[in-house]
Order: sequence, then C-alpha cells, then structure tokens
Amino acid sequence: MAGVDLLVTSGDGPVECRIAVAKLVDILRVEAGNRGCGFSVSFGPLPDRHGPKSAIVSLDGEGAAVLAGDYAGTIKFMFKSPVRPGHKRQNWFVAVQPVDLAAEQVDNSLDLADLRFETLRAGGPGGQHQNTTDSAVRVVHIPTGLTVLARDERSQHRNKALALRRLAGMLDMLEHHKADAARRERFLANRNLERGNEVKTFKL
Repeated sequence: MAGVDLLVTSGDGPVECRIAVAKLVDILRVEAGNRGCGFSVSFGPLPDRHGPKSAIVSLDGEGAAVLAGDYAGTIKFMFKSPVRPGHKRQNWFVAVQPVDLAAEQVDNSLDLADLRFETLRAGGPGGQHQNTTDSAVRVVHIPTGLTVLARDERSQHRNKALALRRLAGMLDMLEHHKADAARRERFLANRNLERGNEVKTFKL
C-alpha cells in the first residue's frame, strides 16, 4: 500500500491554533474513513488540553496521495476563541505539508531501552492479508511520549523498520524545532535590547 505522512502544525500560532490542529486531525480521520484510507496519528510531545502544537498524520491505501494533496497547504479555521472570551480574532491557521519520514535513516543513537514495541493487527483497507496477522507495529518513545504506528507493509519486520525510521524522522524534526525556538528567543532578546525592557539602569 502507498503511504503518506503529513505534518500538521500550528507553527508559532496561539492556543487557538492548537485547537485547530486537533480539529483538523479529527477531520482527516473522518475523511480517511470515508475514502477507504488507513489512518494513524502521532502527536508531538506533551499536548495540553487544548491540543498539540503539531502532529504527524499517516495515511495509507490507494487514495492516500489524493487525500494528502487535497489538504496540503494552509488551512484556515474560523471560530470564536473558547479560551479568550471577547477576543475579536476569529481566523486561525494551520499548516499541512507532506514529509518523507520513511526515507530517513534510522538514528543509531536511538536507545532500545527508551522504546516500547507493540504488535497489532494491521487493520485498515485493502489487501487480503489484512486483519489476519499481527503485522502492524507501534513504537512508543518513552522519554518524549511520541507514538508511531506502521502498518504499510505486510511484514512485521518491515513495519518495525518503517516505524523506527518514522520515529527517527520525528525526533530529528523536534530537534530542528528546538533549534528554531532557540534562534527565535535570541532574536527576541536582541529586539528587547533595541526597544528597552531594562532590568537595571546605571547613570554614569
């Protein structure tokens, strides 16, 4: 089966954009079911009650590529903020982009002690061998709570390798996001220097 991974992210948006991410994941889950596509989702670490900042949606089946293409880009949600009553803004944006996590090389630094493996029936659409063997593999990265499911292949061994590649790709993306956050913090610090916001004042 052809598989597609989508990164769904709120970027630097406010909490309402995280709500939109959670809503979009639900929409994609329903849409995948309507189109006969397999669906699984892996949320970024530590989502709060409003939703995650980002998620990886994995689609498989013949219609996966078309469904992914229909949603790739910027998605606008229009709703009144349930978090900030009276807030005037009602437009919230979520970015969706395909990512080739399966093409990532497995990071040799992954510690098996940090991983929990689970096998389950593949489920989903297509293939006469579906639902007959425990070929799907779920990998949980215990330190971050990231969960990755692979069921694209009929072989449990291949699904395990695919899940590890996806996990390695997700962890790599998280590291890039941390680096970006650090750069943004440095930028804000420089901007505050230019604009003031002093913590001490000396007169010479």
